[in-house]
Amino acid sequence: MFNKIFSKLKNNNEQNSEKFVDVGEHKFLKNFKKITITLLILFVAISYYVLLVPINLRSAQFYSYVLFILCLLTVIFFIDSLFNKKSVVIYKTSIKLIVIIIAALVLSNLYSSPILQAKKYAMLIKKQEGVFETDVKSADFNKLPVVDRDMAIKLGARKMGEMGTLVSQYDIDETYSQICVKGKPLRVTPLVYADTIKWFLNKSNGIPYYINIDMVTQNSTLVKLSSPIKYSLSDKFSRNLYRHIRFGYPTAIISQINFEIDEDGKPYFIASVVEPTIGILGGEDVKAVIVINASTGEMKKYNTDEVPTWIDRVYPAELIIKQLTDNGQYERGFINSKVKQEGVTKPTEGYNYITMGEDIYLYTGITSVLSDESNIGFVFVNMRTKETKFYPVSSAEEFSVMESAAGAVQEKAYKATFPILINLYNRPTYFMALKDDAKLTKMYSLVDAQSYQKVAVGNTIQETVDNYRKITTDIAIESTDIISKEIVIEDVKSVVVDGNTVFYIKVQGEDKIYTAPIDVDATLAFVKQGDILNVLGNDAESTFIVTGLKK
Repeated sequence: MFNKIFSKLKNNNEQNSEKFVDVGEHKFLKNFKKITITLLILFVAISYYVLLVPINLRSAQFYSYVLFILCLLTVIFFIDSLFNKKSVVIYKTSIKLIVIIIAALVLSNLYSSPILQAKKYAMLIKKQEGVFETDVKSADFNKLPVVDRDMAIKLGARKMGEMGTLVSQYDIDETYSQICVKGKPLRVTPLVYADTIKWFLNKSNGIPYYINIDMVTQNSTLVKLSSPIKYSLSDKFSRNLYRHIRFGYPTAIISQINFEIDEDGKPYFIASVVEPTIGILGGEDVKAVIVINASTGEMKKYNTDEVPTWIDRVYPAELIIKQLTDNGQYERGFINSKVKQEGVTKPTEGYNYITMGEDIYLYTGITSVLSDESNIGFVFVNMRTKETKFYPVSSAEEFSVMESAAGAVQEKAYKATFPILINLYNRPTYFMALKDDAKLTKMYSLVDAQSYQKVAVGNTIQETVDNYRKITTDIAIESTDIISKEIVIEDVKSVVVDGNTVFYIKVQGEDKIYTAPIDVDATLAFVKQGDILNVLGNDAESTFIVTGLKK
């Protein structure tokens, strides 16, 4: 009986084998693999053109793309193996390859994780302890930025609305990068094509303007370009900025692209190129930038130590914040960061920018993970060089300061912007704007960073400074860093600002302008050319702020 059964099974297998071969010889099935492989190649070409994946073994996006293609390839050969025995080996091999890649990535991520590499993550950014009074120059209120991104968007939209013919063809890129040109803080952004149809209609002419907003005066300008922008994020096909960079630098891992202008006002895009520094994929850091001429498309790559000084933004803010977080968390090891948490710090939730010299600096407070509503210090990070200075000054946490400033005019229900930190009377001082529900700036506020109960508000910056000086007279007089100078008056003018008389004094032998409100000393009303004064005050870049007179 068993012999008959085995004999029958054998005959069935032989018949099935013959049928397998017969089916495999069918014309359509015989060409199945060729057709699907051709379609797969076409799909890879189109998807690469759209996705612009970096061909780099240290890119997570590259591995995701390869795994997806391998999965499609496996499905094709699995289906083909039902009709063709030779494909069985190929689809099983592709499965093994997928497993090997995934296993390698898992092991690599484990090796490069903070669990094993905490110290390396902490060293991605190196903080140097600084002295606030000497490192940060006294605030020059003629250069103090008062326009944040929300305000820039409104000013730009208003300016764009004045150009009726442009509105139907172009929109505004609302990024508004903050940069510094010749020591002046600006927010700049290009126009973008309104839609694909508008691109086809206007591509030969390019983008003829960009918007420039002076962050001090709040003046917005629609700058006409002699050579229009023809490579941008809103362009299509080969003129699309990402595609243009990818075909020029197929291995580059692009983190962020910023719009900037050089000293002559020419438009450029600055692409930050990152590379993992820990294991295969861990610890990304900027290693180079690609500078693209927005008009001609000409590209040049610079290592981080070769970047031209006119470029302001090399390191993305999000990357800086992550590295500061890792530095504070893992400086004493991974176990300490989770258990004892001794000395573990973190940046506060917000950040802002300040101009110093020709560079843009990111500012954020540093607080202990075990505390709230207070900072143990703050950092300034140069966005071009990543030079980082830490100032161990105990101060109020920024959001507490914002509430304190808004509370000074609580009947108006204004909201404070995230503050910037300035040096006023050789003390760290928070400066912020107060806005209404329409996000329009209505007032300003100064708050002592170390004693945030000392709050001054005003309708203008000068009025705010005057009010702040009244409540911090004790600080100004007691400060050993207040400068005492003997000056000879060359010329003096008085100007009434918001009802307050302010004297602008030209001093013999100096280009600097001395400013002194009448409430400093009533005798200022009688000074004249040739008089000698002994003044107390703070030295800024282009002004000297008089806070008192020596009798």
